[in-house]
Amino acid sequence: MATPNYSYEKRQKELAKKRKKEDKLKRKGEGKPEDEMNEDGVQNPDSANEAQPGQPPLESAN
Repeated sequence: MATPNYSYEKRQKELAKKRKKEDKLKRKGEGKPEDEMNEDGVQNPDSANEAQPGQPPLESAN
């Protein structure tokens, strides 16, 4: 009888765990635009007040 290949099983388990984590992060981020997030996953405070290229500047509500 052949012996189990534990390193293969461990690698497959790690890959499945990584895939599941990536899917979860993808689902979590679907509702939020990525351009307003920085590398840390925190919303940039200036991004909400900036005008998009090709559009007139945003006016403040005074």
